[in-house]
Amino acid sequence: MKFTAEAIAEYLGGEVTGDPGATVGEFARIEEGRPGALSFLANPKYEHHVYTTASSIVIVGSDFTPTAPVAATLIRVPNAYAGFASLLRLYDEHRPRPVGVSARASVADDAKVGEKCYVGDFAVIDSGACLGDGVLVYPQSYVGRGVRIGAGSTIHAGVKIYEGCVIGERVVIHAGSVVGADGFGFAPGGGEGGAFGKIPQIGNVVIENDVEIGANTCIDRATMGSTVLRRGVKLDNLIQVGHNVEIGENTVAAAQTGIAGSVKIGAGCMFGGQVGIAGHITLGDGVKMGAQSGVDHNVEAGGTLLGSPGLPGIRFHRSWAVFRALPELSLRVAALEKAAKSE
Repeated sequence: MKFTAEAIAEYLGGEVTGDPGATVGEFARIEEGRPGALSFLANPKYEHHVYTTASSIVIVGSDFTPTAPVAATLIRVPNAYAGFASLLRLYDEHRPRPVGVSARASVADDAKVGEKCYVGDFAVIDSGACLGDGVLVYPQSYVGRGVRIGAGSTIHAGVKIYEGCVIGERVVIHAGSVVGADGFGFAPGGGEGGAFGKIPQIGNVVIENDVEIGANTCIDRATMGSTVLRRGVKLDNLIQVGHNVEIGENTVAAAQTGIAGSVKIGAGCMFGGQVGIAGHITLGDGVKMGAQSGVDHNVEAGGTLLGSPGLPGIRFHRSWAVFRALPELSLRVAALEKAAKSE
């Protein structure tokens, strides 16, 4: 399908600078532009590409002021990145979707499969499971006993969802993720011969609507009750969420974040890559943690932490400035000690 600059601008509520009849039928990065492609410019670091790109149309911010001639037609919108993302979602929604249950899939007699669902090769839908309308379960995935998956959700290849878990609507779980494995619960000395004894994990995982979970992420079931991901949570690849954790609405976490058991995380938090969060603490709404930060104490709403153990942003930078100067300070102290001894 092809669209004109005028039609795209109308959809996005933007303005056209250039040829309103310019047409595009594909997307391309601005630095790899080609005729008939649509690109966007959001990061000023890439501005130089807008003057050389071969893309026919480029989405830019409303305040963009070119400093050289631009051959492409521009569509000006308040937020170029959000506008481009909106078009990508529209494109994705209209791509063909697989429908039907593969003859090589295993679906229990008492499982319920809604309308326009897809169950791929060698996928297993266990007893009592329920798939809402339009759910996609790709090959080699496992949907355990009594699992409920809401309408429009996508379970990519090789995902494992253990029994009793509840998945909301429009949830996306990427390949290799595990939802509902046992939490890490062992009692010291509770096993035979004084070994660690396993504590049965009899809870489940509840994932609310519009959550996205990256590849090879693990979300453990609760010891009792539920591990909960609230509406709009976005988790990157390779993340560990421990048992009885609760993550608030619209919180996002980058790859390799680790969240220990019984942590309560507020809404709208942001965690960089490799963040570590110790167990049994509470983080308020809007907490931000930089990459590789670690925290072992409660954090009030709106706090920003850097480093490990995590410190408030300005304090971390001051501490880091001192740390960088430690070699010189050590030499000065040694010189002073030597001078003092020689007196």
